[in-house]
Amino acid sequence: MLVHLRLTVPGDLSAPVRTLLLEHACTTNVTVTEGACLQPAGDLVECDVAREQTEQLLQGLEALGLAESGGIVITTPTGAPFAAARRLEAAAPGHPDDAVIWEAVEAQAESGAVPTVSYLIFLVIAVALASVAVITDSAVLVVGAMVVGPEFSAIAAACAGIVLGRWGLVGRSLRLIVLSFVFAIVVVTLLALLARWTGAITASDVTRPRPNTGFIWHPDLWSFVVALLAGAAGALALAIEKTATMVGVFISVTTVPAAGNLALGIAVGEAGEITGSLTQLGANLGGMIISGTLLLAFVRVAWPWLTARSERLLGAQSSTEGGAR
Repeated sequence: MLVHLRLTVPGDLSAPVRTLLLEHACTTNVTVTEGACLQPAGDLVECDVAREQTEQLLQGLEALGLAESGGIVITTPTGAPFAAARRLEAAAPGHPDDAVIWEAVEAQAESGAVPTVSYLIFLVIAVALASVAVITDSAVLVVGAMVVGPEFSAIAAACAGIVLGRWGLVGRSLRLIVLSFVFAIVVVTLLALLARWTGAITASDVTRPRPNTGFIWHPDLWSFVVALLAGAAGALALAIEKTATMVGVFISVTTVPAAGNLALGIAVGEAGEITGSLTQLGANLGGMIISGTLLLAFVRVAWPWLTARSERLLGAQSSTEGGAR
């Protein structure tokens, strides 16, 4: 798997950047269009690099000062069906699926901390779905609400901000988490009050025994354990860009369902539902932030060693099996 770099290179950096790219063992398709860039002025330089070596190459470019005075754009091609790409892949240490590009992680984290209108609408819809799930005692709707909820992007942003030392990002992420949940809960509470006033729901719809959804406001040790595991899985998926794995994270923790139950508890004035939902919501958010931060810190410190070690072990195993055959 290759990564494509598009570089805007000022004239004084053109020679060292070219040298760095040409001498790197895992780059190919190095092209230079002199004077093509107008703002900032300079050369347009492009290359393909093995994903496993992208972070190392980016560090070299940043050391030259390109990140400050020029431009670096990272894209991932959908395919690279040529022989040089296969040779680079074989030469690069590790596996591309395990490669971490911290610049991409930081960019995703920054995006996840932005309070967009769509983020708020998705969260309101998710909390509303969770409220309907409580009223109908539907486990299927609980899962649907979990999938729709967008909150993990902000949680992952907070984790990445802590590990990368971006405290402004941490503050923006935590603020988004708190204020967006407050907003969604207020909106759904008002809708629940309207539904109660019209007779669409009653207090007994919330307080009656609910075998399929009662776990939402009954937190226990396992709720926290699940939050820890989900946070770690989500953080790893963020680091190695496995977006499909995020769906499993979304349907593992009961943040959104707890918020929906909290809104209904407020609407019917049931203290037990309110305190239980708040505890569940806090435990899930806290657990995911703790484990996500620890997992990203582990990846930051030990991932290169671990992936290299696994490659040696797997290589030795393959050689043994080949000899046996």
